Amino acid sequence: MKVHILDDWFDTLRGLPCFDLLKDHDVTVWTDHEPDEAKLAARLADADCVVLFRERTKVTRTLLDQLPTLRLISQRGAYPHVDVAACTDHGVLLCSNTGADGANYAAAELTFGLILSAMRQLPQQMASAKAGGWQMGVGRTLRGRTLGLYGYGKIGRAVADYARAFGMKVLWWASDAGLERARADGEPVAESREAFFAGSDVVSLHLRLTDTTRGIVTGADLAQMSPRSVLVNTSRAGLIAPGALLAGLNAGRPGMAAVDVFDTEPLTDAADPLLSHPNLIATPHIGFVTEDEFDKQFADIFDQVNAYAAGAPIHMINPDAAGQ
Repeated sequence: MKVHILDDWFDTLRGLPCFDLLKDHDVTVWTDHEPDEAKLAARLADADCVVLFRERTKVTRTLLDQLPTLRLISQRGAYPHVDVAACTDHGVLLCSNTGADGANYAAAELTFGLILSAMRQLPQQMASAKAGGWQMGVGRTLRGRTLGLYGYGKIGRAVADYARAFGMKVLWWASDAGLERARADGEPVAESREAFFAGSDVVSLHLRLTDTTRGIVTGADLAQMSPRSVLVNTSRAGLIAPGALLAGLNAGRPGMAAVDVFDTEPLTDAADPLLSHPNLIATPHIGFVTEDEFDKQFADIFDQVNAYAAGAPIHMINPDAAGQ
């Protein structure tokens, strides 16, 4: 099959063990992002299969209209960026392993790195030292402080393990089902949503972005947080109501935020009011960007390509498209 891989910005995949899984296919790797849909369609004109790099490119109905040879889209995880109904209408099968075993430890590690960075002022201290200013302030110790984790999933539980190793207290909030699982596991659950946000020195979000969770963290939630608290988000920007984080930082509640995700990505406007906020620590959506995590994720993705080529597709999201 003619397989096109999109958005491998640092040409990483060709150097990973998993890439050998595609040895029997005609593979094209695109190492830039093409935002113009017509130009993207021209690139993919001969594609039988498109491999998506997380959510970097949206697959719309109008794009699919221009790709008559496309039969398979292979990716991993959630797929809010893919018009599944349009895929089915065009006879394009979407395969995505949404129930992969194990936590995304790369994202969990980055989460805790951001917590440390915010509490110890690491970006600011580094900038001051490199500018010849030496120390610029006084950070805070994690031991004895409370980490509030919103979302009782695999990544959140991995972060909880790291926090406890640092002597932090852990407090949970989640959906009703998530809270029930937490209680069954003997985990400490906040008495109320208000108590969760008010009682946490650090709040970290670990929810999938769905229609139900979009905007689930509101301005009222952030207003409950202490002026010395930190909000961390390595999940999805859309979990926070539009404009609420910037308004909260401007109001001093929370006192600081450390985020890996933005409503617009890639965000390249250095003057963006959230990105440039003095109380924001930012990384450019690198929670999953490690060689180890890429090899694990793309092994699944390439296995899906091979399964389809063998006539036995796996992880089908829209199986009705398979027989078209």
